[in-house]
Amino acid sequence: MKNFNRWAVFLLAFALIPSDGWSLEASGVILKAILPGTITLIGETHQRVESIQFIRHLLTAAAERHQCLTLALEIDDSEQPNIDQVIRGVVPVTAIKIPWVIDHAAFRKLISELKEPANQSPCLQLVAIDTGIDTEYDRDEWMAKRLSELPNDKPILALLGGLHTLKRVNWTIKTGKPSVAEILDRKGYRVKSFPQRWLPEKCNTDQPRLSRFVSAESAEALKILNGTLMALINASAHKSAIGVIDGFVIWECQHREPTD
Repeated sequence: MKNFNRWAVFLLAFALIPSDGWSLEASGVILKAILPGTITLIGETHQRVESIQFIRHLLTAAAERHQCLTLALEIDDSEQPNIDQVIRGVVPVTAIKIPWVIDHAAFRKLISELKEPANQSPCLQLVAIDTGIDTEYDRDEWMAKRLSELPNDKPILALLGGLHTLKRVNWTIKTGKPSVAEILDRKGYRVKSFPQRWLPEKCNTDQPRLSRFVSAESAEALKILNGTLMALINASAHKSAIGVIDGFVIWECQHREPTD
């Protein structure tokens, strides 16, 4: 219990972004999905600071509940020794090689901040699950395999690119392959998928982002699914978002009221 409390205090200390930046509904729904035997996938557009804020928030909430979990990141798993050394405080976070598409300051800061609680308690495990971009392996198959091999006695939370989190894609080309989520779902693993979307793509400089939750059952979810993620690939539009995702976390521009 002592280690749990120290871990929770530290995580609360590094939750630096005000809690009104994200939807309490989104947090509540996703936290209910973070359970032993469940692989919860958070989809992102890479290099978005809000995504890291949200993961940090979920870790903090899990710590408050005295819940252990495994955090899986889209980093080449050959970097696991370097990650372990960073977590032990042996080397700086710059020792980890991260693809430039994914790499950004907030992402590395999150990894660096996890080193102190990991030294105090084995409760939080940080794992790299990707394979090198220039390898013979299909990345989705590799990451699905790595996730399936992780112990299921504690929840698994994975931060992946949004397309990796689709449980079903109706490809219009023969070269289309299933995503991480689809591979795991087909094999009978309990998978929860919550892609994040940034709508619109850019805000004015004086407009912070606020999030809200959109249920897969809603017409809005289907519109967002087909208009954003499905529009990026050679695939047919879906007739329902149910069974493809479990919900969206939408980041929108905050509209400020004019002042007198």
